[in-house]
Amino acid sequence: MSTALRWIGIVLLVVVAALAFARRSQHEMYDFEVYRVAGARAAAAEALYRADDGHWQFKYLPAFAIAVAPLAQLPPVAARAVWFFLSVALVVLLVNRSFALLPDRRRNAAFLVGITVLAMGKFYVREVGLGQSNVLLAVLVLAAVACWYRGRDIAAGALLAAATIVKPYAILFLPYLVARRKWSGVASFGAVLIGALGLPAARYGWSGNLEQLHGWWTVVTTSTAPNLAGQDNVSMAGMFAAWMGVGPAAAALAAATALALVLACAWAVWRGSRLASPEYLDAALLLFLMPLLSPQGWDYVLLVTTPAVMLLLDRLEEFPPAARWLLFASLALAGLTFWDVLGREPYRQLMMSRAVTVGALFQVALVIHLRARRAA
Repeated sequence: MSTALRWIGIVLLVVVAALAFARRSQHEMYDFEVYRVAGARAAAAEALYRADDGHWQFKYLPAFAIAVAPLAQLPPVAARAVWFFLSVALVVLLVNRSFALLPDRRRNAAFLVGITVLAMGKFYVREVGLGQSNVLLAVLVLAAVACWYRGRDIAAGALLAAATIVKPYAILFLPYLVARRKWSGVASFGAVLIGALGLPAARYGWSGNLEQLHGWWTVVTTSTAPNLAGQDNVSMAGMFAAWMGVGPAAAALAAATALALVLACAWAVWRGSRLASPEYLDAALLLFLMPLLSPQGWDYVLLVTTPAVMLLLDRLEEFPPAARWLLFASLALAGLTFWDVLGREPYRQLMMSRAVTVGALFQVALVIHLRARRAA
């Protein structure tokens, strides 16, 4: 019976995904269109980073454009279809791996998967609708966790480097590998990343590749400030910018808070160093830092916190009742509020209050608490 139900679920998912693609493919998937255009430019050895692209500038490493170049050779609708269904499959894989890799699991699948999907569903839908790549990043990180479980540090390091090519803020894993003295992982991470940085030279030449890397850095550093005050920004920099306005004071407070958060995570990893299998907790913690530390951390990037949310739900008894209720409240505030239910202006006011960011900081504090405990 369970096998039959599983296949029924798969068929229903495919049908729903097909209907969603037919409805959205012509009007959404804006971020994938950025990837597709960049891939076409890379195939033709054209400049990737152009000011006249406006809001839809390509902000990823040149190697990522090279990676998606084969998709750009397909007709646009076919390319969007491939990416759309790949993204749906990756969302399923993210939830599945978050559950399957969870160490010393204490609760059943129905509770953990059901509540996690309920809390994260809004972000999954938005990710797939935009054609984003955060879910690919998260799946690559969980694949690295699976490699750690098997003692394959070299493969884990390579996968984390691949995640960094997809989203550069995965570079957070490099100092972690150094701190954990996973030297073979550090070596493979460095080798893959250096190779990726040099790969576009085959298309652009060495000087042309350096120009593209400079263009990437310019785009990343100059496009941050205008996005801080956006209503969907859940980063700590966006939080202080919304409260104080974009400026030096907000930037200083954001930097100080980010440093404190990173130090708290480092302390938790050091204090819990005797933990038998810390890799899942560490990956969940570092994934949680990404939307908070990145100045361009949009709310749907919170989908990368799926492993952390599942971990917190599995360890509810570790927290006092008040903390449990605050956890559920913060999850509901982030994942169960919709502008078409609240109305545009109330929803905007809610997001500009940065209550979602405060709730996320509370959740990451709970993960730090678990990681610091030697028996977590």
